[in-house]
Amino acid sequence: MNEDKFNFNCDLTSGKNGLKFLVYFGKKGIKKVLQGNKESDFYLKINEIIFGKEFFEFNNNHLIEPEIYIGTDESGKGDYFGPLVVAGVLVDKKTIIELKKIGVKDSKELTDSVILEIANKINKIIKDRSDIIVINPEKYNELYSKIGNLNRLLAWAHAKVLENILSNHSVEEAISDKFGDEKLIIRSLQEKGKKLILHQYTKAERYTAVAAASILARERFIKWFETTKKKYNINFLKGASNKVEQSAKDFIKKYGKEELNKVAKIHFKTTQKIS
Repeated sequence: MNEDKFNFNCDLTSGKNGLKFLVYFGKKGIKKVLQGNKESDFYLKINEIIFGKEFFEFNNNHLIEPEIYIGTDESGKGDYFGPLVVAGVLVDKKTIIELKKIGVKDSKELTDSVILEIANKINKIIKDRSDIIVINPEKYNELYSKIGNLNRLLAWAHAKVLENILSNHSVEEAISDKFGDEKLIIRSLQEKGKKLILHQYTKAERYTAVAAASILARERFIKWFETTKKKYNINFLKGASNKVEQSAKDFIKKYGKEELNKVAKIHFKTTQKIS
């Protein structure tokens, strides 16, 4: 390990892969940086060891979050009807405290009415430090026919949200829920995003920014159902159950199969079942 004037650094190698790990000592405390090819398996493995959940947790009860970071989450990926929504929220120490005070937690633990109420409060706290991408069913079906993989589509949307926030704010870390191959989001990031330290965890909604993002994404998802129900006078159901299949059959009977492309994710097995 080498000792510079303001930091320690060491080189890590595995075959032809090389990384540099730096530890800075600044006014805000210790800062760790891992440099190298973010798409390599070696980088991802070392990144998880250094910045994995063990790094942020203390006594398994108290979660220590980065001082400033972006959290991203999605809604609608498992629902036949409705859009795919991805949201991102930038937080700092102050906003983390404020968001916790208003009851921010994983949207799956909240009712629709509570989500709508809290989402409004979140927007007042974070102001312009968020971004939301709503991919409505018709556009979703178009993109899916080109990409052919839900995880790749999710990765593109998460990366786009991160890039949009980074275009107006300087941030070094981000946290997202882990889905599919961890390389997918990293490969989708553009110039600004390539500089991010991206952590991908299971149950990432434990982190305040991710929980806030999950609520904002769910709010847009819920509002789509409210608007679309009024437009078609059909009670669209969430999920992909037998009741959803019946709802889809009712829709086709009333509006035709072509119109289904505007309200449902056609690649789901539900489409085959109702054909």
